[in-house]
Amino acid sequence: MSLAIINGHFINPADNTSAPLDLLVENGRVTKIGRNLKGNDTLDASGYVVCPGFVDIHCHFREPGAESKETIASGSQAAAHGGVTTVVTMANTSPAIDNAGLVELVIRRAREEACIRVLPAACATKGLGGTEITEMADLKNAGAVAVTDDGRDVSSSALMRRALEYANMVGIPFLSHCEDELLAEGGAMNEGYMAALMGIPGIPKAAEEIRIDRNIRLAELAGAHIHIQHVSTAAGVDIIRQAKKRGARVTAESAPHYFSLTDEATRGFNTNAKMNPPLREEEDITAIIEGFKDGTLDCIATDHAPHTPTEKRVEFGLAPFGIIGLETSLALTITHLVKPGHISLEHAVRLLSLGGAEVCHLDAGNLYEGAPADIAVFNPDTLWTVLADGFASKSCNSPFIGHTLQGKVVYTLCGGEVIYSADRG
Repeated sequence: MSLAIINGHFINPADNTSAPLDLLVENGRVTKIGRNLKGNDTLDASGYVVCPGFVDIHCHFREPGAESKETIASGSQAAAHGGVTTVVTMANTSPAIDNAGLVELVIRRAREEACIRVLPAACATKGLGGTEITEMADLKNAGAVAVTDDGRDVSSSALMRRALEYANMVGIPFLSHCEDELLAEGGAMNEGYMAALMGIPGIPKAAEEIRIDRNIRLAELAGAHIHIQHVSTAAGVDIIRQAKKRGARVTAESAPHYFSLTDEATRGFNTNAKMNPPLREEEDITAIIEGFKDGTLDCIATDHAPHTPTEKRVEFGLAPFGIIGLETSLALTITHLVKPGHISLEHAVRLLSLGGAEVCHLDAGNLYEGAPADIAVFNPDTLWTVLADGFASKSCNSPFIGHTLQGKVVYTLCGGEVIYSADRG
């Protein structure tokens, strides 16, 4: 059986294609890209963009250990609703993914239950403790595509250097959560006017920036590639920019909430706007947008972090950090980056797909003849309102509930199978 996706505008960032083209899908792969293609079945993409399925290299699916928040199955459904066909899941589960057996567990569960490609990252240090490096070679051989202590930074500079050297030797990327935990200790939101107004202890921007600089310099010392996660500050963007100029092997991401919201979103003690790093200020949004424009920031990743309503429905200081993001990522990117003219739609597709794939050396984010048929089809003009009961995720901790956004996924295909259709959910 074959499927022809016809009449769409095809965007493929790997070869800078942006043109009206059809795709023919057979046996789970793209077999032809051209005009006037025919298959046993037809998907009419008139008025839609057809592009590689999106790649999100920073997701928390909470399994094992916190399945009330999210599972591999529910997280993959949320991803499909957002046009995401490949995710890299973080290692701070319970237990933490710090050995080959747990990597294999995630891969097996994903094979059995996920509708997309779920690729695990593993811990850089055992138990996320920051005192002993994991067996990275074993983790990579078991199927881990990256190492990270996401949620924590490695406080010891000496150990961080050795971890980067080991990751470099093994050939696996190091995804770095940059935070001076002592400087940030006790903080619950950005240190500034809003924190003072609300009487909430703040997290200074320097807590992130100090460690971005340190970790990049340690990566340079180790001759290693380092990827900086969830960049949220103007100075953080500039540190990365200057490091790239001097030849450091550094890549970086930011998340949609950091280019679309400021700490004003926490007014009324809105715990759905509490995340780490926290929402910052207008100057930081401006810098992050500029970072995407000039290539300082390589990809958009959501840091999808589900929590139950019960966990979030507490005092602001007691609520856990984190928001969901897989189902709103495309729309926020179009609404806040493309529609205002900051970047082109083609650049947006690159940031959402190929950018993350390149960081983690994945065969994804690129559609060519013979490629896996992981495809997103979306309408860039559709307006829709985010509803609390409209998520496929098990959780609904989003600060965008009630927001009207532009851009909606219509179909998602993974391995040639339609795993999401807006017509049928």
